[in-house]
Amino acid sequence: MTTATPVITLNNGVTMPLLGLGVYLAPPDQAAAAVAAAVACGYRLIDTAAAYNNERQVGEGIRRSGIDRSAIFLTTKLWIADYGYDSALRAFEASLRRLGVDYVDLYLLHWPVPMRFDDTVAAYRAAIRLLEEGRVRAIGVSNFGPRHLEELIARTGVVPAVNQVELHPFFTQVELRRFHDRLGIVTQAWSPIGGVLRRRGEGSGGDVLDHPVVAGLARKYGKTPAQVVLRWHLEHGIAAIPKSVRPERIRENIDIFDFRLAPEEVAAIDALDRGVRAGRDPETADAADFSIRVEGD
Repeated sequence: MTTATPVITLNNGVTMPLLGLGVYLAPPDQAAAAVAAAVACGYRLIDTAAAYNNERQVGEGIRRSGIDRSAIFLTTKLWIADYGYDSALRAFEASLRRLGVDYVDLYLLHWPVPMRFDDTVAAYRAAIRLLEEGRVRAIGVSNFGPRHLEELIARTGVVPAVNQVELHPFFTQVELRRFHDRLGIVTQAWSPIGGVLRRRGEGSGGDVLDHPVVAGLARKYGKTPAQVVLRWHLEHGIAAIPKSVRPERIRENIDIFDFRLAPEEVAAIDALDRGVRAGRDPETADAADFSIRVEGD
């Protein structure tokens, strides 16, 4: 099976696939095979980050796929320990070397750092320079709230093309999405099928995929609960990057273009929102709070 995914146009005219493969927590010894499997069944967006420590394997997987680099929309992210202007430029070069590419399609700031927002702005200015030089095709952010976005835009004059945030039926981020729509920012969901809830375990709000509304729709359409949730994202125009290293699950996640959810079904899933994030709070993000060390070149 090879499936063509729909695309969305970013605010600078670049088109981006609405569905992609995320590789967060993908072990380095499995990431290359996962990327190659994803490309083989139609994925054209691959999302990684310096902090995932698998950029090298992602690049290997793209080369192993046999698909021309220009056919892949490749995203990576700048880790917060490298914020600042010069350090961001150095970190970008290191990402290119690990990926084995000479440009990136989308470059994101991984988190806002409210306590060091001057460094966050400086890093974004570096990303703007990379955009102007053609080293990246689009720039954006991840995990930014409205206040962070307003300040970033006010201080740089450049609206991010994408904001990648925690988003799933138990945390639908309606107000943030409306804010994005007003500014022309594409909302992209990490943990789109609620994997962050399963990783957090007890007290995180349960499993989206076990909810009776989702399970009932899966039975109705002869689909899996994950496919129903990913279809819900697309009905809203939300880009999504489900993560898996299992070939069968990778194939399953892209097999969502042969059915549609009715408006009332979309609304029923909307109503599952609990308004509580399971991931980290962007208002308190700081490098010291993460036990992450980016690998060397």
